[in-house]
Amino acid sequence: MSKPLTIGQVAASSGVSTHTLRYYEQAGLLRPVGRTDAGHRLYSPADLDWLQFVMRLKATGMPIAGMQAFAALRAEGEATFGARQAMLIEHRDAVLARIAELQTNLAAITDKIEHYEAAEREIASTRHTDNSFVKDSP
Repeated sequence: MSKPLTIGQVAASSGVSTHTLRYYEQAGLLRPVGRTDAGHRLYSPADLDWLQFVMRLKATGMPIAGMQAFAALRAEGEATFGARQAMLIEHRDAVLARIAELQTNLAAITDKIEHYEAAEREIASTRHTDNSFVKDSP
């Protein structure tokens, strides 16, 4: 088993601030983690795996309330597998809809870029063939 990590080590390796890690624990997104005799947090590999999953939910737009509901179901154990699966299916579908919307918007932006590129080529072509822009050499 890997050696438990301190909150500072987890923050450095995950890119999540120590303040955010404490907030996630307080908000119920993370289970209470182990502690040293002095009371310092120690994160296990399982804690890090769960944190990574929470960060993915956040990155894909799941609201904090949704993440809290999912974490609460997780804490209840195996009896909630179906409910958790249903939540993830709903979230996946929302993410796919957002990706489709982004792809539509990206296609419109790409079309506009191509429009400007064609317009610039046309202007450049006109300048090369228009004698009013060409100086005669002596």
